[in-house]
Amino acid sequence: MAASKVSSVVVGIVFVVVVAMGVRMMIGQTRTEKLPAPVLDEQHAGAGSAGHSETAVFAGGCFWGVQTTFERIKGVEKTWAGYSGGSKETANYGAVSSETTGHAESVKVVFDPSKISYGTLLRVFFSVVHDPTELNRQGPDVGTSYRSVIFYNSPEQERIAKAYIAQLDGAKAFPRKIVTQVVPLLAFYDAEDYHQDYAEKNPDNPYIQVCDIPKVKALQAQFPELFQEYGKK
Repeated sequence: MAASKVSSVVVGIVFVVVVAMGVRMMIGQTRTEKLPAPVLDEQHAGAGSAGHSETAVFAGGCFWGVQTTFERIKGVEKTWAGYSGGSKETANYGAVSSETTGHAESVKVVFDPSKISYGTLLRVFFSVVHDPTELNRQGPDVGTSYRSVIFYNSPEQERIAKAYIAQLDGAKAFPRKIVTQVVPLLAFYDAEDYHQDYAEKNPDNPYIQVCDIPKVKALQAQFPELFQEYGKK
């Protein structure tokens, strides 16, 4: 999300160019069927997990759309937009936008494994949140801060993520190979306050309407059993 994104004028120009070129803005606009469920998933998910929360961190382009999509999944308790992959000193929007920090715009997801599994979150991540075959970009946003990354915080999450990518690639679920990185979570730094729930606070922003609202609609269409309205827990 370059700084110019905030300018509706520039966004309008981007919108015209993107539509004219027929560029896919997100996976949710082109995929009509949800991906298969992971063969390997958490073994402890279910009633026995009640009262216990887990944390997952995903990066898949601009964190505005990633956050607003995960916020609408049953079993997700809280999300934060932020930065992962770089140092604390460079964990700010100005520095990250320079594409020199190593950070990716990321979203931390706290979820209840008695209601939703880590593997199911991965399924949504690959199905409607972003296009995992785009390298260092998503739609009109270009740079390593928009790369596709799964930041795992346990050996179990690492196994499940790598197994699911291998499963999808083996099934040729996408026309191109998945480029999503699977790396350990070293730290997550909250983004500035104005980035938190940005899509909810700015629904008329042209960027949100073009790039993010279709993701929410795709979530509702493909995963009606998981969908909930924003703010409903």
